[in-house]
Amino acid sequence: MTPTPTNVQGLANFAWSIAELLRGDFKQSEYGKVVLPFVVMRRLDAILEPTKEAVLSAAANLPEDIDDETRRMILLGAVGSDIKVFNTSRFTFATLKQQDPGQLHANLIDYIRGFPADVQDVFLEKFLITDQLKRLNDAGLLWKVFERFTEIDLHPSKVPNLEMGYLFEELIRRFSEISNETAGEHFTPREVIRLIVDLLVEPDKDKLAGLGVIRQVYDPACGTGGMLALTEEALKEINADMRVELFGQEINGESFAICRSDMLVTGHDPDQIAYGNTLTQDAHPARKFHYMISNPPYGVDWKKYKEPIEAEAKGMGHDGRFGAGTPRVSDGQLLFLQHMISKMRQDEAGSRIGIVMNGSPLFTGGAGSGESEIRRWMLENDWVEAIIALPTDLFYNTGIQTYVWLLSNRKSVERRGKVQLIDASGEYFWKSMRKSLGSKRREIPDEARDEIVRNYTLFEAADDKISKVFPREAFGYREIRVERPLQLAFDVTEEKIEALKAEKAIQKLKDDEVEALLAALESLPRDHRWMSRDGFEADLQKSLKAAGVKIGLPVKKVVLSVFGERDEDAKVCRDKKGQPEADSDLRDTELVPLDESWEAYVEREVKPFVPDAWVDESHMDASDGEVGRVGYEINFNRYFYEYVPPRPLEEIDAELKALEAEIAGLLKEVAA
Repeated sequence: MTPTPTNVQGLANFAWSIAELLRGDFKQSEYGKVVLPFVVMRRLDAILEPTKEAVLSAAANLPEDIDDETRRMILLGAVGSDIKVFNTSRFTFATLKQQDPGQLHANLIDYIRGFPADVQDVFLEKFLITDQLKRLNDAGLLWKVFERFTEIDLHPSKVPNLEMGYLFEELIRRFSEISNETAGEHFTPREVIRLIVDLLVEPDKDKLAGLGVIRQVYDPACGTGGMLALTEEALKEINADMRVELFGQEINGESFAICRSDMLVTGHDPDQIAYGNTLTQDAHPARKFHYMISNPPYGVDWKKYKEPIEAEAKGMGHDGRFGAGTPRVSDGQLLFLQHMISKMRQDEAGSRIGIVMNGSPLFTGGAGSGESEIRRWMLENDWVEAIIALPTDLFYNTGIQTYVWLLSNRKSVERRGKVQLIDASGEYFWKSMRKSLGSKRREIPDEARDEIVRNYTLFEAADDKISKVFPREAFGYREIRVERPLQLAFDVTEEKIEALKAEKAIQKLKDDEVEALLAALESLPRDHRWMSRDGFEADLQKSLKAAGVKIGLPVKKVVLSVFGERDEDAKVCRDKKGQPEADSDLRDTELVPLDESWEAYVEREVKPFVPDAWVDESHMDASDGEVGRVGYEINFNRYFYEYVPPRPLEEIDAELKALEAEIAGLLKEVAA
């Protein structure tokens, strides 16, 4: 059934008018904490009222020694519907209205405690409804707010589940907009969600037609449930008879309460929305899903969860969720993505993932780092299908650029081994909002969203200024270590002798040992420069022997370090085997594309400029034993950057002269 916009807007406006009663006694950012739980209660009351007497009768006849699960099943049977909730309080909204207004506060508490324990938890622990009811009661507003809610009929015959979902989403959006400081924590802009959903389901449209189709959708950081709701909506638009099951997990109590409430009021199983930290306590460990969609928190520190996450990564490897590696503790986005990949179905249908993240997962971390290894794992397994760069200033709590990643373990034939990059950050893909909402100053219009999806669908036939397709190996490289020889010259000066005295190794010597060492150094010529380390060591040893001084290797290293300095004209320092020693200060790394041999690369890119350089072949990749560590990064600027030449000097010079003349004229006017 297609929702009626006027009906949804009318209901939302009515609920909003109730929120206006709170003005002065509640902050605007607190309106949702009152209105949303009342909407949920009113919806549940309307659903449960026809079976109220049957539930009360069943509850009265239950044996005293019955266990909780059996009690629950019997009472749900008395409800006799798909709604996974009941209420054993003697009250309904209709009978509450007939009671003494002075008793409403106590009666509402009794009514809430008539729900099952998990639903009570939503109201009491997550919505903190008892606090709101007390504040309303103390302000003399409780009866007014309650009475207004009795005027609205939210029975499914009047407001079907789909319309109820729209209503709930509209209220969440409005309350988020008046609370800009927290909007981004639990509300992803609708047009961004719709884009991700369109990209997710576009390749599967033919598979979704017909009867008996079931699809399971999962969001590991589901917030208030907007992404789940819009995914269901898109799937139902393709096939109204499809059964869509929604699953999620959320760590924020209030967001969890809203999401679980949405499941309750729209006929979904609320038990499929779990509370807690997805990364440390997976609430759906045995589940696999057809579609996964998420907007995990950007740059959030996971240090306090480090121990269990790293224990799983090391202890379970690829049998767990984080076997590919762990990113730096300052950002857990790639942990969420790995978790989602672990939920991919291995049947014919497979799974598709849509996740929006900032730029960090694309390129943070060099070869061998946790981030690079995770990218390597995803690309070498050929799961990454496309990455779309979005415009800046789309989100409520950040203006940074974001990227949509699409992953699948059932790529179409033409996409296998390839990754599509789409640059949708340009001016065509956004329009300015008439009124900014926090950091959100732009939105993606429908025609721009359609253009992104069109380019994605066209794949290699897409506009190459917007879309580019690469073999997955194009993002990989070998990081080789390039060494240069150590060349040292030596001379003895007063400054260097004073510097030697300040060294810790020297200060640990006995006074007579220091005096003898300094005397030996003083005997060396001041006007001579040794152009080889061997020559300086030989003369130093003669002076030490003449002075009767013996020094250990640590002291000798300090002396050589203080009196030596790099000189391109000096002889190369060599080890005992006669091999050149590397100068750590001149050490460099080169990133060699995976499809090229490092030897050929060095001959072409290194040797012509530094003929004496060589590659440290002991710097190897742990997984394949080849020279150079393998790394992966995806740098959008490298592929979409368009060079804009600077203006001609003549043009700039003429502009400066014109400005000088203008300033001179203004100064004359001031002087006059």
